[in-house]
Amino acid sequence: MIEITRKSPFSGKTNTMLLACTQEEYDQASEAYVRGALLQEAFHFLNADEREFVKTGITPSEWRAVFGEEDA
Repeated sequence: MIEITRKSPFSGKTNTMLLACTQEEYDQASEAYVRGALLQEAFHFLNADEREFVKTGITPSEWRAVFGEEDA
């Protein structure tokens, strides 16, 4: 498990999230993303909420507050 910290553009708050990966896996995925891989391919081991947080710093609760619940 690793802990990453990002600043949300919605709230301006600094948030932290635990990710179920090693630092090495995260670093390799980050490098692949920087080299042009799609986020969902580079970080295939993360779920959509975790990938959003990695990219933007937006937490799932902030996303719901701004955009509402997704219809199933």
